[in-house]
Amino acid sequence: MMSDKNVKRVLECIISTSNNNITVTDEKGFILFTNPNHWWIYGIEPDHYLGKSVYQLETEGILSPSISAMVLKEKTPVQIMQQTKTGKIVMSTAFPIFDDDGDLVRVVSYAQDQTEIRNLQDQYGQLEKKIQEYQSEVEELREQEELIYRSKEMQQIANTILRVSKTDATVMLLGESGVGKSVFARRLHNQSYRSKEPFIEVNCSTIPESLFESEMFGYEAGSFTGAQKHGKQGLIEQADNGTLFLDEIGELPLDMQVKLLNVLQEKTFKRVGGKKEHKIDFRLVTATNQNLEEMVEKGAFRLDLYYRLNVIPVQIPPLRERKEDIAILINHNLEIINKKYKTDKKLHPSTYEILIKHKWSGNVRELENLIERLILTSEDSIIFPGFLPSHFHGQESLEKKDDILMIDQMMVEDHDLKTALEQVEKWMMLKASKQCKSTYEMAEFLGISQPSVVRKMKKYKDQLTIQQGN
Repeated sequence: MMSDKNVKRVLECIISTSNNNITVTDEKGFILFTNPNHWWIYGIEPDHYLGKSVYQLETEGILSPSISAMVLKEKTPVQIMQQTKTGKIVMSTAFPIFDDDGDLVRVVSYAQDQTEIRNLQDQYGQLEKKIQEYQSEVEELREQEELIYRSKEMQQIANTILRVSKTDATVMLLGESGVGKSVFARRLHNQSYRSKEPFIEVNCSTIPESLFESEMFGYEAGSFTGAQKHGKQGLIEQADNGTLFLDEIGELPLDMQVKLLNVLQEKTFKRVGGKKEHKIDFRLVTATNQNLEEMVEKGAFRLDLYYRLNVIPVQIPPLRERKEDIAILINHNLEIINKKYKTDKKLHPSTYEILIKHKWSGNVRELENLIERLILTSEDSIIFPGFLPSHFHGQESLEKKDDILMIDQMMVEDHDLKTALEQVEKWMMLKASKQCKSTYEMAEFLGISQPSVVRKMKKYKDQLTIQQGN
């Protein structure tokens, strides 16, 4: 068994080498053991506190207040925030130690410098304020967005949105990613009597599950470590009197599905860490690219919530099923993005044709992103097919690209118009002879008469292999 002297040495070693700031006082408040590195927070040297009591340090304003003195008085654990002379924010926690007779004999306190965390919280608060300002600006810009379409399907959907916008019925927007569900949700809000109130958009797939409840419902002050001093409004509370748009609703965690259902039924909610019931009034719009009925069958989505959400389902078709919208969207985005970057770039007809025939698996969002990419990355004022990503080039597109490059090369090499035209004619004849089985097919391919084909074949007989008169 160790002697009291050795126990003291072990205790001193533990405290002095600890990463935590630890101080031990006796029953009168005199400092017995402490971590020397701890006191730089308070702006004093080790020799200043040795042999002194916490009451004296409190009188000198070094400890403001002294948590050990509070524990000696109250004889219970205490946790406080301290402001030091050096401008540091310190969170201190202290515990009383009693002997066998129940007398307080020691106080152990721990101090953590919270200055950096507090600064980060303040910066985060300022950042949130900025983000809210930016969001307001973005909302103003988004309100100017137009639904660009020509197809009857989209016109019918727009008519449906207009009709239901005059009610508070819950709308579920269905369709692949990128078809424009969020644009329809915003139009629904803008056409409703709630248009002057907030439109809160939440992408359920981007919020970590561990933070979902606090983000959706908010929290009271002191609910958990790192929480804002005055608590925080949740997204549901921010949507009060307005519209709450839950995108990717299929990603909503099951426990949150229960809480959302309760909100929809009771029209009330509680913040995390709070006991007060808050009344809420909002119009709910949801969107998903998943099959919620299949998710219900698999137990991944609640049936009762599904029925609550699926009041007015609106299916938005993918872009490939409404081809008449592709051309108008291409032209619209060319105009918008040229204006945005102060450019005047145009699509080569072959490029335009490839885009019209493209399947657009990413729908409108893919089209918008591609047009912006082409305008920013192409060096010429005319955007040729060669600037398109590789997956846009099917065999037919590749051949057209080769044709364009071949003609461009001829024009560069032969500045004399007569020579250049002769080179192009010879190249076209060669191309026709490879693809056609007779001079009649060649004539149709080239758009000239069969005798003209025969005459030109004689002219370029060394390069052409197809037999005349076939």
